[in-house]
Amino acid sequence: MTQDVQLREEVRARYAESALAVTEGSGTACDCCHPGSTCAEEGHVFGPELYEALAQEGLPEAAVLASLGCGNPTAIADLHPGETVLDLGSGGGIDVLLSAKRVGPSGKVYGLDMTEEMLALALQNRDAAGATNVEFLKGYIEDVPLPANTVDVVISNCVINLSTDKPRVFAEMQRVLRPGGRIGISDVVADNELSPEQRSERGSYVGCIAGALTFAEYEQSLRSAGFEDVSISSTQESVPGMHSAIVKATKRVTAVAIPTTAAAAARELPVVPQSCC
Repeated sequence: MTQDVQLREEVRARYAESALAVTEGSGTACDCCHPGSTCAEEGHVFGPELYEALAQEGLPEAAVLASLGCGNPTAIADLHPGETVLDLGSGGGIDVLLSAKRVGPSGKVYGLDMTEEMLALALQNRDAAGATNVEFLKGYIEDVPLPANTVDVVISNCVINLSTDKPRVFAEMQRVLRPGGRIGISDVVADNELSPEQRSERGSYVGCIAGALTFAEYEQSLRSAGFEDVSISSTQESVPGMHSAIVKATKRVTAVAIPTTAAAAARELPVVPQSCC
């Protein structure tokens, strides 16, 4: 097993455990970005009060308990009725459901996740919320199972830092967005002077620390992928040199061509069945 595959499996196992904690009624989800997480013992907590208005949203309790992010991307993405939204690493579906309310019946929201347990929880939450404009997909954020130029907005909540191939993630965001489309992302970002070794000293990969890009690396990666109007701003520093940050950017109307492999072009990633029981 390669290191990248091993890290991905560790992340998948962590999130599967988090989903089961909610579905089995054993408590809130456990994650590095959640105040009830095991990482909290190490002080690795980002954004402990992320969704102050959740009580007014009427979301299923399980969706709230499974919220694992380090920010509220639906608030920073400025969603509008009729838009098509993609949530990378959608987990229990809280950001998908919030987005669905904002884009309305004429809009569409896709949630993408690699973890079976999270997808099962997300489907339950979608059905409990009665969200008819939501679809959950199984797959990796490095290989999005959607056609090019079909999405208006890409959101993500404390997930991209967990990818072992971030340039591929940015390329996929650029591919699926329509020209002029935008991203509104919450993520963990490191100070520019921190080396990879120093980031690892501050926390683990699955703890949302070791895999984080610096502010400069993040901006350069987005620009290289074909984005402009890039802004990355810190909202919280819970670990020295490590920040919960808001990331915004727009796909250039004349975008940079991002090469794709034949395998990626021909892939057929499964769609999660949209009914249960």
